[in-house]
Amino acid sequence: MVKPYLSIVVTSRNDNHGGDLNKRMRIFMRSLIYQCNKFEVDAELIVVEWNPPRDRQLLHEIMPSTNRKDFLSIRYIIVPPEIHSTFKHSNVLPIYQMIAKNVGIRRSQGEFILCTNIDLIFSDELMIILSEKKLRQGNFYRANRCDIPSTIDESLNEDEILSFAKNNVTNRLGKLQKELWRDRFIWVKWLLQFLNKISAIFPFISLNPNLDKDYIIHHLDCDACGDFTMMSKHDWLKIKGYVELEMYSLHIDSMALFAAAASQLKQIVFKPEVCTYHISHGGGWNIKDPEDKLRFYSKFPCLEWWAVYDAGRSIVKENSNYKINKNNWGLLEEHLEEIR
Repeated sequence: MVKPYLSIVVTSRNDNHGGDLNKRMRIFMRSLIYQCNKFEVDAELIVVEWNPPRDRQLLHEIMPSTNRKDFLSIRYIIVPPEIHSTFKHSNVLPIYQMIAKNVGIRRSQGEFILCTNIDLIFSDELMIILSEKKLRQGNFYRANRCDIPSTIDESLNEDEILSFAKNNVTNRLGKLQKELWRDRFIWVKWLLQFLNKISAIFPFISLNPNLDKDYIIHHLDCDACGDFTMMSKHDWLKIKGYVELEMYSLHIDSMALFAAAASQLKQIVFKPEVCTYHISHGGGWNIKDPEDKLRFYSKFPCLEWWAVYDAGRSIVKENSNYKINKNNWGLLEEHLEEIR
């Protein structure tokens, strides 16, 4: 079997999270299969099915499938309830999203790995970038997330789905790529790099050695990064994937960006049109009412942003990593059922 160029890692379970989950998953898979064929993107989709409910069908039984002619292959990796129950707070957290994605990262076969979510549609412009196979080790890639209404009609064909998404954006998350001459911050970066070189040549000139790193930290594109973070498998292994904290996934996705920056990987933010479209739904991060959001987060342990930022700032300035994940991260030593 020829190894795919790209592994796309997601996690889910058949629990109707946020309402109409299966509809959103079907749209995601249908669009991905169609676009991989259209643009000849050689990829595998790894669906880590974490803690599947015992009284419901497994996802491979109800989701779209591929055939030998398709450019996309689909692998389902099952993390059973018996393993889930060994984690803290397993009685209130039905899924550990980032640990589940680590399961997919460790078992992926692609040269590059995209960690994303099951309620997204990729723009054609993004698929063209992937088809060109010009991704580089040493970079980590980010794409804007554009929210679209949950009213998207599943009966539409794939071209109509993409057209609806493109023409019904309600909100955009992520940093916008700008031309260098328009970005006033790039001049600050160049000045800092120049001053640091001067300091290296003339040691008696004392400059803050972390000035350039402050710029990097400030420009990390952390908004909705759990929906799209892509880098080579080599680099995912280098940063040891996502930090495996037995908590709600809020901000854990951002910790991977800090780890990448600390490993001196370069952030690449795609142009606005090279984006993802997120099908809106209820629950979690998307809750609009502030009081409802507080009640939601009070149910289980979560990280606070200041703690994530301080820890991330520290590892970037020290060129180190979080000392949390063990060498068997991603449940590497567990024998997990796989369905292709």
